[in-house]
Amino acid sequence: MDFTPEIKDKLHQLQEKYTAMGQDMASYLDGLLYADFLTYWDYIHLDTLLSLQSPKTPIPDEEIFIMYHQITELYFKLALHECRQIAEHENLTVEFFTARVKRINAYFNALTSSFEVMVDGMEKEQFLKFRMSLLPASGFQSGQYRMIEICATDFIRLVDKSKREELRNATIDEQFENIYWKFGATELASGKQTLTLKQFINKYAAQFLQLAKNRTSTNFTALYHKLQANGADVSALADELRKLDLYVNVEWPLSHYKSAVRYLEKDPVDIAATGGTNWQKYLPPRFQKRIFYPFLWTDEQMEEWGKGWVLSVLKTLKNKD
Repeated sequence: MDFTPEIKDKLHQLQEKYTAMGQDMASYLDGLLYADFLTYWDYIHLDTLLSLQSPKTPIPDEEIFIMYHQITELYFKLALHECRQIAEHENLTVEFFTARVKRINAYFNALTSSFEVMVDGMEKEQFLKFRMSLLPASGFQSGQYRMIEICATDFIRLVDKSKREELRNATIDEQFENIYWKFGATELASGKQTLTLKQFINKYAAQFLQLAKNRTSTNFTALYHKLQANGADVSALADELRKLDLYVNVEWPLSHYKSAVRYLEKDPVDIAATGGTNWQKYLPPRFQKRIFYPFLWTDEQMEEWGKGWVLSVLKTLKNKD
């Protein structure tokens, strides 16, 4: 068999590669000769993936609940993959930054548009039964989601809105003590930290703090201002950051709010979330006023933050009833 010039060139490049590493190319070719062809199921570890659902009850819809949350965490991992590429890029350009934020927005678009699975995809009676076996676990305990927030903005923007001005010049450690989600995970009756929150802090606090410190100058806000100060045209990037702000701080929490209203709203007293979180105050965006990029919004837009979305959802849910 005669080798084409292209094959000869590739063999020459391989020889250079292995020589530079002090390796024998022929030995690697022997390994390639005996290796099996790769299959789809082996490449993505399909059998392992499909074995990772372990319901705590025999109630059928619990599997839906498990699988959707696993899908969610995979999307979060994709988003963090893009966050790292942006933060660690040696010569970041507006084009690269914009393209990666656009990817993150695509992931959150998939998440928010698919959340109807959680809103209408389970029987309410089944959900209210199997959820009691999950205590005190809660979707509140998604560490990856908190990491996305840390990568996306200056850390002060994650401090509870009642403490932001006071702690503007405080250390990250001090700001972390007043991070917004701690206020959402308090026992409704006593006001004490829930077990859900204590577990979460014990597992992730050190990791969150280190990430926040590492991203002080490489979070999306800091990088945006750096590129802008250097004279770059950041208009397309600003559009994508506004979309990200809405996805993470309005659409995604609102999706959960819709689900909570569907399953937990009840007269005269709402049903508590599995983690004991105060979902009525914690989830609606208009209460939290969590905004990553205030410099990209008008005062009026920030004043009305999330209000229209919440009212429209409540109207939709009441019409369904």
